[in-house]
Amino acid sequence: MKKLIITFIGIYLVCASVLAQDSFDPDELLKQARTLIFDKKYDEGRKVAFRALEKYPNYADILILVGRSYAWEGKNDSASIYLERAIVASPEYTDGYVAYLDNLFWADDLTKAGAVLSRAKSNLGPPVPDEIIYRESRLLYYQEQYKEAFNLVDPLFKKGFKTEGLLGYMKNLERFRMVNAVGATYDYDSFQGDISPWHTWSVYGRTRTQLTGALIARVTQSSRFEDFGTLVELDAYPSIGKNGYAYLNIGGSGASFFPKLRFGASYYHNLEKAWELEAGYRYLGFSQVTHIITGSVGKYVGNWWLNVRLNVIPDSDLGASTSTQLTARYYFKTAEDFFSLQLGTGVSPDEETRDQSQLLNSYRARFGYQQLLSPKFMIYGFTGYSRDELSADTYRNNINLSLGFEYRF
Repeated sequence: MKKLIITFIGIYLVCASVLAQDSFDPDELLKQARTLIFDKKYDEGRKVAFRALEKYPNYADILILVGRSYAWEGKNDSASIYLERAIVASPEYTDGYVAYLDNLFWADDLTKAGAVLSRAKSNLGPPVPDEIIYRESRLLYYQEQYKEAFNLVDPLFKKGFKTEGLLGYMKNLERFRMVNAVGATYDYDSFQGDISPWHTWSVYGRTRTQLTGALIARVTQSSRFEDFGTLVELDAYPSIGKNGYAYLNIGGSGASFFPKLRFGASYYHNLEKAWELEAGYRYLGFSQVTHIITGSVGKYVGNWWLNVRLNVIPDSDLGASTSTQLTARYYFKTAEDFFSLQLGTGVSPDEETRDQSQLLNSYRARFGYQQLLSPKFMIYGFTGYSRDELSADTYRNNINLSLGFEYRF
């Protein structure tokens, strides 16, 4: 009898030990797995997650975490297996559909994304969560239905919906959906001293083609230095892949204060985390040719767009010279309504109305406002002050006012 009791006690202790080893808090394992995966230790993080899934196979947050970890590694098929399990386990959980749709977009599987979107709208709505409406807009964007995509996402922006990259996405939609427009601008430049004011007018027309993207023809006329001149230009913004586009410019003039020939080209690439990089070249053919290498880094942060630009002008005799511009825009109401502030040295090589001869030896500040009054009519205005160094002892103070409008059809 005594041996039997000892045997039962031994069995109990062994079982208790095994149960103790297998007892854990799945929420704690989720935290551990998330920390490892966010540190890009994907295999280690998944091992922790798999341990939890052995006992809790329908824990949606763990399934989603595993699915996203595979998606971040580009293993989209593996990601889909776990994300499918997540929405089956919790069909009314928004996060599962969000992760699943993101993965399918990265995999370029738009057909399956459409099917998952339908399931999300059926199980979650009405009302459909904002996160799902945003993904529906992205699906339409990938299907090149830009107007429909904008119509879905614009109300989200207006009511304050926040997600990383929203503003940059809307700016891309604007570039694709705006087809035909005409516009005009007027610039007034006043100077301290004996220089007469400059008056500059510009008119432009914009359309869109499959090859060129946005295509803009512009004519600029200016009265300055007791002379009158006309500059004619053509701009194009062709798309290059899913995350990039180009800027191309060519123009010319017979006036001494405009370049006889100007040419520009840039490539813009959208990165993760709402970053944008640009690299480009500008040619300005005055009496002496100016070559400009330009580049910028931009970042969307909430309703802000911040951009830093560097211009480099090589010179075989004097060495390279540089100028910089810092631009900040705050967007409100829509992705086309903003206040802007620009600080910098030099004049931007893309500004037709400015005196390019003072490109480097200028210091300036500029404030602007743009608003879309209706879906078809937009107004904008900018004002600024610049101090141009003409020689070691001579400076030119300039106040600039720019007004413009655009009509779309």
